[in-house]
Amino acid sequence: MANFLFVLGADDNQKATRCFQFAKIAAEKGHAVNVFFVDDGVMWADSTRDLTTPTLTGDCPNDYLPFLVENEIPIGV
Repeated sequence: MANFLFVLGADDNQKATRCFQFAKIAAEKGHAVNVFFVDDGVMWADSTRDLTTPTLTGDCPNDYLPFLVENEIPIGV
């Protein structure tokens, strides 16, 4: 098992979606995962934010972030 730290430093839907997707994949494979928001990435800590905006590939942050929250993946700000 490996340790993963995913750092999101941008208020960008595409980057956030990939960050959450990769964190979910790593957690599902049994790895220890932490997510940390820095700089403009702290905007993703807003619980009222719309997480349904699709990326160019059609997925969105809401496809992955709820899994991280439900599985108590540590998310630091």
